[in-house]
Amino acid sequence: MIVNTITEGWEVIYQQAHGLLAAELAYYLKPELQCPHWVDTIVAIANHDNRQRTWRGKDGLTPAGAPADFTLQPNNLEQARELMHAVRFQSRWVALLTSMHMSYLYESRRSENKTTAAFLDEQLALQKACRQSLRISKKQTEQAYAIMQWCDRFSLILCRNELPADERVLEITAGPDGRTYFVKQLQTGVVHVEPWPFAQPQLEVQVEYRILKQLQFMDDKELAQALHEAKVQYKKWTLGQTLSS
Repeated sequence: MIVNTITEGWEVIYQQAHGLLAAELAYYLKPELQCPHWVDTIVAIANHDNRQRTWRGKDGLTPAGAPADFTLQPNNLEQARELMHAVRFQSRWVALLTSMHMSYLYESRRSENKTTAAFLDEQLALQKACRQSLRISKKQTEQAYAIMQWCDRFSLILCRNELPADERVLEITAGPDGRTYFVKQLQTGVVHVEPWPFAQPQLEVQVEYRILKQLQFMDDKELAQALHEAKVQYKKWTLGQTLSS
């Protein structure tokens, strides 16, 4: 979960919803920023945070009993294996991009144990096999994965309320074209990205969220019930090309 502190309590966005927002951002990109197997790429971006582990006891809570933001929880190898198993039934391209994302998330943990190292070796072998099967170069796949990273990062900026105040600029990350992109929110509320990466001069994107007014929970069951009963609401952003939007 993405958990933001707000005046009323907690603003909760499921990571799967964040993935859907990332896919929506990809959908609107200019054709020149798109890559081969474009539909499959959007599917991979939407899927990249799926297969969240089942809560058992207090997995979704901090030690103080608050809803736990995903940054407070380590990446879970069980979740990664389940996701990789699922995407292999979609397409080689989806499997390739998802596998590259697993490498990005877990490579720094290679030395932790043999199980993690073996999983990472499996990903490298899978990526090589997919590239050969698809007859695509490693450079092309890296450019495609850069789209996933860019959309993932921009979606997180929006979902985590990270847009700076007073029209200050925040770096998103490098795009598939190698250029670094920046974002700022204008006084009008319009979100401006520079350089402009989208095909349309203005568009609207959204993500589902829920508000929890209860600050502490006894266990995952109580948290899950509160989330189930919470009203589904929508955070919306207007993205505009011109500074006068």
